Amino acid sequence: MKKSGSFIQYFSEIEDPRSEINKKHLLLDVLFITVCAVLCGANSWDEISDFGEARIDWFKGILDLPNGIPSHDTFRDIFLFLDPQKFNEAFVGWISNIANLFPGEIISIDGKTSRRSHGKNKKPLNLVSAWANNNSLVLGQIKVDEKSNEITAIPEILKALNVKGCLITIDAMGCQKEIAKQIIDNGAEYVLSLKGN
Repeated sequence: MKKSGSFIQYFSEIEDPRSEINKKHLLLDVLFITVCAVLCGANSWDEISDFGEARIDWFKGILDLPNGIPSHDTFRDIFLFLDPQKFNEAFVGWISNIANLFPGEIISIDGKTSRRSHGKNKKPLNLVSAWANNNSLVLGQIKVDEKSNEITAIPEILKALNVKGCLITIDAMGCQKEIAKQIIDNGAEYVLSLKGN
């Protein structure tokens, strides 16, 4: 990238999974195009590559792009071998840095099962995410371990975020004394819903 900024600060820590042979595109270029495309609604590697091609003049103004926009196969291959935990840490750090979390911001923490994420011999992908209501922005998400549930993932996402001065909402699954204590210890308030049973 030609210009420095917070994206570089957070994403330059991610190790490039590729060998030096035939490396035509810079990792930061690939990551930046991907994040921009997904934030704008791209849902596939083809759409990410098409997004880059459609905005190549803009990207050339801020990225190096030594060989233009990567193909959809290049995007897929890089993300196939990229460390997902490192990418998540970089993304959460970057989003936390750019989000304007005002005192009283409502952050909704909730678990969801991803559509079409299951298959033969494959369990569906369950994620816990933190949504900043005023920013209309996902601050971060964590995969729920296959042999666990949301209760173990909620403390992890709270650890990753700076929630000081915010109001955290969690459904009945998160009604745990330890979770409430962690929220208070982080300088936030909480609203935990309860079920009648």
